[in-house]
Amino acid sequence: DIPSHLDDLPPTMLKKDYANVPIVNSVDDVVRRLLSLEMASQKEKMKVKTQQLVEKVRRSPSDNGSSEVQVAILTAKIRTYEEHLQKHPKDKTNRRHMLMDIDRRKKLLSYLRRVRYDTFENTCKQLNIQYTLPPAYSRRITKRWRVKKAFCLKVFQEVQKMKAGERLKQRSERQARVRAAEQKEAQGEG
Repeated sequence: DIPSHLDDLPPTMLKKDYANVPIVNSVDDVVRRLLSLEMASQKEKMKVKTQQLVEKVRRSPSDNGSSEVQVAILTAKIRTYEEHLQKHPKDKTNRRHMLMDIDRRKKLLSYLRRVRYDTFENTCKQLNIQYTLPPAYSRRITKRWRVKKAFCLKVFQEVQKMKAGERLKQRSERQARVRAAEQKEAQGEG
């Protein structure tokens, strides 16, 4: 039996649409059970779970579109996809949707990290997200690239050899000038 991220929702909690209705408290127990999460579908449980995650990172009660809220919504979706794929590993469509949502969340998190680092840290902590830095640029090493690099290194070394004589000549001229200046100084003092 695969653990679900929806397991922490109490079965007596009311569905999202009925949570704020005042008359619910006076209804019969059977009706209350029908309106609770005990009889709710997966979709209705997801709404409640998403709402809980959004409440953790929301800036204000009217905040519905900030980066943090979008990350919370995507996190709930991704966790649902992960559970589904554990039960149905060959479901390619849902795997594709999950990967697209992961990429979207990664972009939002990198934006948050760049713009408001404290909010980024809080969001990751509240939603229990492990953010890893993207790898540094790396290129795929091909045979053609290796040959080209080796050729460039050979050309560079040949140029260095050709310039070595010139550099040696410049260095000896510089040293001769320094010696001449030292001799003038010594003659001026003496």
